[in-house]
Amino acid sequence: MKHYTPNIPKLRIYFSADQKYTKNVYAVKRTVREAIRATLYSERFDADAEVSVSFVTNKSIRALNLAHRDKDSATDVLSFPMYTREEIDEIIPDEDDTVMLGDIVLSLERAEEQAEELGHGFLREVAFLTIHSTLHLLGYDHELSPEEDERQCARQREILEVMAPDETL
Repeated sequence: MKHYTPNIPKLRIYFSADQKYTKNVYAVKRTVREAIRATLYSERFDADAEVSVSFVTNKSIRALNLAHRDKDSATDVLSFPMYTREEIDEIIPDEDDTVMLGDIVLSLERAEEQAEELGHGFLREVAFLTIHSTLHLLGYDHELSPEEDERQCARQREILEVMAPDETL
């Protein structure tokens, strides 16, 4: 008997770091991959996709936050989407097309700090931030309105709950 496997879209992630990160690097990358995949699946994005993920320090993300958002502070994650929500909704890729969704810049330093402040695991924080950022790549923007903020926050919680229902991360 042959086992049936549905056509699961391919996901290519290009990882980079502005300094060598050695703590749990395999687990961090695996968590990021699972969070992106869970978000794409949850949002019914069924095209092959590419995402660039950069791990940076608080100093680096602060400089990016200032340059791109005029905010002179370290943040946890930044997203640089390639498409608007309307453009994402119109993507109908050919069989061989891969859609570059954009870039995620994640401060693992800040993620560690927040995990400690919030009293949960580091990998759970990485997953949450990755889900948040991937939703941005898919056109969500919590800064548009309080309603959009609640919509994005609700999706983040739902996807994280599916990923780790018993808070195993």
